[in-house]
Amino acid sequence: MSMEKTKINIHWFRRDLRLNDNHALFTALSAEFPVLAIFIFDPNILKHLPKKDARVQFIHATLASIQDQLISVGSSLRVFHCTPEEALAQLMNEFDVQNLFANRDYEPNARKRDKHIYDLLKEKGIAFIGKKDHVIFEASEVTKDDGLPYTVYTPYSKKWKTRLFSHPIVCYPSEELQSNFLQTETSDFPAQRAMQGPSEGVSQGAMLELEQIGFEKTTINFPSIQLNAQAIQNYHLHRDFPAIAGTTRMSLHLRFGTVSTRELVLYGLTSNEKWLNELIWREFYQMIIYHFPDTVDHAFKPAYDFIEWNDNEKEFKLWCEGKTGYPLVDAGMRELNETGFMHNRVRMVVASFLTKHLLIDWRWGERYFAEKLLDFDLASNVGGWQWAAGSGCDAAPYFRIFNPTSQMEKFDKQNEYIKKWVPEFNTSEYALPIVEHTFARNRCLEKYKEALLKK
Repeated sequence: MSMEKTKINIHWFRRDLRLNDNHALFTALSAEFPVLAIFIFDPNILKHLPKKDARVQFIHATLASIQDQLISVGSSLRVFHCTPEEALAQLMNEFDVQNLFANRDYEPNARKRDKHIYDLLKEKGIAFIGKKDHVIFEASEVTKDDGLPYTVYTPYSKKWKTRLFSHPIVCYPSEELQSNFLQTETSDFPAQRAMQGPSEGVSQGAMLELEQIGFEKTTINFPSIQLNAQAIQNYHLHRDFPAIAGTTRMSLHLRFGTVSTRELVLYGLTSNEKWLNELIWREFYQMIIYHFPDTVDHAFKPAYDFIEWNDNEKEFKLWCEGKTGYPLVDAGMRELNETGFMHNRVRMVVASFLTKHLLIDWRWGERYFAEKLLDFDLASNVGGWQWAAGSGCDAAPYFRIFNPTSQMEKFDKQNEYIKKWVPEFNTSEYALPIVEHTFARNRCLEKYKEALLKK
């Protein structure tokens, strides 16, 4: 006589790697059945990443911390190295799964995956319940009066703030319901890894080692999860100066959900509006990618896809290596390559330089940043690069071209940031500029003008 399977709910961690103020997790823990928490290292995603990817290391370390917390309350995190379909098939074989809970993701590929999983589970009589957690307002919650999505930030941000005052933020204290996790022993989930590859070796309760999923440790340091109150207080004064630690470095934690967006917004509301505005920019780009998924690899303003890019591979390589002869550009790229971080003001300058000075397709730069940035977020990365190229959601005309030299003189007057990352600056060893500013500016204006005449 076969034993009756245990009825459970599942919480699927994705970009919400925390036990506190987690909307989908709170909903799952508030429901009738005990909750099994899972995470899936999907080989279809991992195969596109370098073996020394600090972001995978960060996820792995965060999961280990979550695992420790769950073990302390008698439960365990189930970690898979396989496709979502394979993981769910194993779980349905072991348990009587009632519902799958997860927080929504607005990227095009994530939405396709979730639609597929929704349909798959529906056939089994299992509900896939999605919740809003990554943003304050999603989809069509902040729109123009005619219901259409905003495509310019400033009016979006004004409506966002207006709506916030009429829809106060509600937090979800999932940390108070931890007794509702499925009670397990880590030995219930023995380490299993098939010889045929990751898709057949699925899970363990303790933790898969980083090497077991095909990655190596890096020496990159991760920013603290603790909010820097002084940085927020002075954000409007220091935010543009890369030599000053004037930003909070919360973007990595926002990207992977190790902090609550709601908690940060509530803090920003009473601390610094300039800092709050940056959180709203993030939501703006999330909604742009939701409503306009084609902008991942097509210009938001279609006419800009007619630009005849120069796409010089040698110049692109020099840009990647920080050897352009423009100190602020080179400092930024070297900082990125070594630390996985680049100051936002510098990001704008290096992106403008690639697209406007070198006339290299913004998609090349976007993909390079996607590989290197610790805080890589598809929506913000695409949005930022299209902003720099002039092809995106921006009211400013295409002829806004940053002068890297004047930007350096304005925002790094003492060359502190430059000297840190370009020690050969002001010596005979420093590279000559690979392109002259006035020539590059005029060439850019001409090429853009030609493209826009074709629309």
